[in-house]
Amino acid sequence: MLWNRYCMIHLSVVCCGRAVPLLWRVLEHESAMVAFDEYRPLLRRARWLLRRHPNTMLLADRGFANHDLMSWLQASGWHYCLRIACDVHLHGPCRHPIEVQALWPPKGEATLYENVGLWQDGEHRCNLVLATVRGTKESWAVITDESPSLQTLWQYALRFRVEELFLDSKSGAFELEDSRIRSAQALERLYLVAAIALLYGTTQGMAVQCEGLRQQVDTHWRRGLSYLKIGLRWLKGVVHKGRTLLKPVPLLPKDPDPCFASNKAEQRYYDLIWFSRIRSIRCRT
Repeated sequence: MLWNRYCMIHLSVVCCGRAVPLLWRVLEHESAMVAFDEYRPLLRRARWLLRRHPNTMLLADRGFANHDLMSWLQASGWHYCLRIACDVHLHGPCRHPIEVQALWPPKGEATLYENVGLWQDGEHRCNLVLATVRGTKESWAVITDESPSLQTLWQYALRFRVEELFLDSKSGAFELEDSRIRSAQALERLYLVAAIALLYGTTQGMAVQCEGLRQQVDTHWRRGLSYLKIGLRWLKGVVHKGRTLLKPVPLLPKDPDPCFASNKAEQRYYDLIWFSRIRSIRCRT
């Protein structure tokens, strides 16, 4: 949301721990809740652009799970991990439809459901993972078309990479909110400039990493800055210190050096989430 007046619908690709913008649309809309028809064109365009990548998974927050999106995903052959709201009705775990919030497992436990029906009509069948992790404020309810497992939670958690992208776009790197533009069309065009800069800065940072030059701009023993920040620092050095402008590399499919700002952050990242009990239940149609 921009100034509580414009809503930017964003579709990104997760790469090396961060999200890279792919498609977007700006609406003059006072809420972050938008109808499926508003973002259907983005999904159709993404399906065409990714047509040679059959193993595509859509990650989305609970505001996007609805009948229309589920039907589109099934017709498109995309995998999905979607979070659902606590008041969604489920068919299968009990004799009668029951809300998700009535099935929350106790703290430190997870429940895996196969073949549950969604909403009042129970039309869409999928798999469901419910988890209540100690130390978190909310339990998670994640639906997927793949076999339910703890891996489902890890896959959905990749969606949070877009939060860093929003921060970089709005204030961390490009100050989108300071533009003071009050036009949806103009904001879309302005964000094209920001998206190209984001992509170029990220690929420049990856080139710095591949050339073994990272510590010239990131003094951590191991990588402590994102590839975007590394790239931006290197580009400043090109302008002010006479550094060589490196040839951008394609987005790396695997991160050679994960980013940790501190030893504590690394320990927290690799700290395993333990469940005292994990149940698996198959529901009848």
